[in-house]
Amino acid sequence: MNSLRFPHPLVLLTGFILLAAALTYVLPAGEFIRHFDPATQRDLLVPGSYHPVPATPVGPLALLVALPKGLAAAAPVVFLIFLAGGAFTVVDQTGALRYGVDGLLRHAQGREVLVIPLVALLFATMGALENMGEEVIALVPVLLVLMRRLGYPSLTAVAASLGAAIVGAAFSPINPFQVVIAQKLAQLPAFSGWAFRTVFLAGALGIWIAGTLRHARRHQVAPDRAVADAEGADQAGRPGLVLLLVLVTFSVFAYGVVALKWDFEQMGALFFGLGVGAGLLGGRGLTGTAEGFVAGFRDMAFSGMLVGFAQAIFVVLGQGHVVDTIVRGLAAPLAHLPVALAALGMMAVHTALHLPVPSVSGQAVLTMPLLVPLSDLIGLSRQVTVLAYQYAAGLGDLLTPTNGALMATLAACGVRFDQWLRFAGRLYGLLLALGAAAVVLAIVVGL
Repeated sequence: MNSLRFPHPLVLLTGFILLAAALTYVLPAGEFIRHFDPATQRDLLVPGSYHPVPATPVGPLALLVALPKGLAAAAPVVFLIFLAGGAFTVVDQTGALRYGVDGLLRHAQGREVLVIPLVALLFATMGALENMGEEVIALVPVLLVLMRRLGYPSLTAVAASLGAAIVGAAFSPINPFQVVIAQKLAQLPAFSGWAFRTVFLAGALGIWIAGTLRHARRHQVAPDRAVADAEGADQAGRPGLVLLLVLVTFSVFAYGVVALKWDFEQMGALFFGLGVGAGLLGGRGLTGTAEGFVAGFRDMAFSGMLVGFAQAIFVVLGQGHVVDTIVRGLAAPLAHLPVALAALGMMAVHTALHLPVPSVSGQAVLTMPLLVPLSDLIGLSRQVTVLAYQYAAGLGDLLTPTNGALMATLAACGVRFDQWLRFAGRLYGLLLALGAAAVVLAIVVGL
């Protein structure tokens, strides 16, 4: 069983693109009428407005064109990956990352076991606050240095960062891209039910962190302590100054993302400034800094392409006008189920739908206008309808290969997708069961 490996990530995503194109020949083309909603600033579908449209199957040429279209649609994320990767390559070449990790481990001596929970809680907090995903890719160099110095495998870097962020986002009481959008669409007060969600957030993080620690300890090897002491001596304190610049940059980054609602363009600009400043402050000079950026661009090229390939799947389904057909087909059977089964059925629908629609906010916009009236019809609380969406769609990011952030982070860390599935699959099952229990309990207590 261990010898069975998944295809190369590009092969896997290309297979999904081909499958999406095949669906445009098999499924009937159809669309819902949409209207602009000022509350969410998004186009929402009108329930009951589904109608057939002329079939537009995606042919071979359009299929090939979908790849550059996917890259163009994902351009802000792709360029963030390049700029952040280049910046951290420059930072790493100054010796600042190793300097910082050494300092952290010296202070944590004898308490190294706390490093993973602290890192995971930090990323889970960012996931809960702003649905952190693609931004994690920028931090891969730091995480890899830290985990290698602890003797933990590269997979631990993914689990403690992106994995924790996904779990935090999925169970968050305040995630603006999941909870708040879905509550607005369901005409519920923003952040309502936060106390209930917070209890299950704590349980979910406990499961994920315990699983991450268990895997890290089982696969721990001798720590990599290959730090060039001579480099640190030559640079006469410069790594410390560069590290200070990194910390200031992350403070600005956190404030910009949470308070100023920065998009990927602003993040990319910040990381480019970090790279230039780190190169000059660390004594790399203009040419050395430029060469560092080029090396980073080269290392991040594969990760950036994966994001574009993942986006191409949605491009193909959209060109074939079958996304709304899939949504309607999955949602229709729920009307004939008892209340509790309908709620769990909604979780199953969101789990299945997250493969062709890997955006959690996009999934809310597609499904809430259909499922909220249905929940009213069968006597299911709207808050429970939001919970079913939040847990199932959010946790889908842990496993779906159409999640560009996941595939890119795995590639940047050198972790195969099948390795990740073996680790995350069991924890995903436990977390989904926890989410289902929360949905059933919410029905019982009348949330």
